[in-house]
Amino acid sequence: MLKKVLIGLLIIFVAIQFIRPAKNNSNDLSHDISKVYEVPGEVDHLLKVSCNDCHSNKTVYPWYAEIQPVGWWLDNHIEVGKGHLNFSEFTKLPIAIQNHKFEETIEMVEEKAMPLEDYTYFGLHPEADLSEQDRKLIIDWAKAQMQYLENTYPADSLVMPKRR
Repeated sequence: MLKKVLIGLLIIFVAIQFIRPAKNNSNDLSHDISKVYEVPGEVDHLLKVSCNDCHSNKTVYPWYAEIQPVGWWLDNHIEVGKGHLNFSEFTKLPIAIQNHKFEETIEMVEEKAMPLEDYTYFGLHPEADLSEQDRKLIIDWAKAQMQYLENTYPADSLVMPKRR
């Protein structure tokens, strides 16, 4: 009986390997954050290694993303991350929301809520594990972008509309 159950599970495991999510690999940079905002080299590097896999349209997939159901879990993780913040489509957002996204970036990095711990568990993605200096670079950059918006746009255009 146990042998039949194990064979059945193996067949299911093999079968699900053929059901794969679409890859998040767009090269469209027309609305990328770097098109409007200055992103210094060090910050750009930190965003690429610590943020962009889940917060852009260009994910660098690890080898284990090819194994289902892990690939499905990662795909969901990426879609949720892009739903909160997508650097590849950042400039499509209204100015008030862009300003708010910078504010949220500061908050999440200060509170060490990003990158998520499960992104760096077990030594996975060690380059994404931000040092205090790295965190300060991202925070200072985001604050500078908010200052740029404050200097460029009327104050009322930077206020998030009230939810109804």
